[in-house]
Amino acid sequence: MKNKKPNAEIVWKQLEDLIVPRLRLSLIDRTVYAHLLRHSRLEGKLRLRFSIRWLARNIRLSTGPVRQGVRRLVAHGALRLVQRSKTGHVVEVRLPEEIRPERLNGMESRASANEDGAGAGAAINIEKADFVQNTALRKTIHARESGQCFYCLRRSPPAVQCLDHVVPRARLGCNSYRNLVSSCIECNSQKGEKAADDFLRRLYREGHLNANELAGRLRALDDLASGKLRPPLPN
Repeated sequence: MKNKKPNAEIVWKQLEDLIVPRLRLSLIDRTVYAHLLRHSRLEGKLRLRFSIRWLARNIRLSTGPVRQGVRRLVAHGALRLVQRSKTGHVVEVRLPEEIRPERLNGMESRASANEDGAGAGAAINIEKADFVQNTALRKTIHARESGQCFYCLRRSPPAVQCLDHVVPRARLGCNSYRNLVSSCIECNSQKGEKAADDFLRRLYREGHLNANELAGRLRALDDLASGKLRPPLPN
C-alpha cells in the first residue's frame, strides 16, 4: 500500500456504496472506521497509533462498543492489527479498495446463503440459531420489540436500531435470541459492558423510566433469559 493521500470523495463513495452494505457494517462500525480512516490514510499516514479511550472520546461513544467495533473491523480486514498493548493499538487502516475482494465476496455469499436458508422455510432450531450472523433472524429481534428500544422504550426508525447483547460479548455473551434485544443507538453505546439490570436502574435514576416501567423491564430481562420472549421466526 502506498503512503499517499487518496481522493477523499472517491474513498467516501466507496465506503458508502461498497464497504458498508457488503460488510454489513453497523452504525458504530462505520463511525469507528471513518474516524480512523480520517486520521490515517486521508492524512497520508499508513499506520495509526491510538487508544480505545481516545477513539471513544472523539466519536462520543463508550469504550465497550468502540472496542468491539475495532475487533469487528480487524475481523473484516478493514484494519490490520500491527501491535496491541496497554498503551494502545497500532493498526494499518485499509482503504475500501484495498479490502480483499475475496473477503467481500465471501461474506456476501455466506450472508445470502444464510438469508436463503432462513427465508426458504428451512427448519430453524431456535435454541441453536445464531441471531447475529443471519440477516433474516436479526430482523426478528427488532420485530419482537415492535420498533421500541428494549431499555428506554423509545421508538426509533429502523436505520438507527441496534442489536444489543444483554450479556456483552466481552463477558462471553452468546448470539442467542435469549441474549439479544433491539435498542436505540444511545442505549447501545451507553450500556457498553454494563450489566443490563444496572443499566436499567441508571435509566430510572436519570428519569428515562418511571418505577412501573423499570419493574416491567426487569421482568422482561427474566423472561428473555428464560426463553419466554421468542421472536417471530421467518416462514
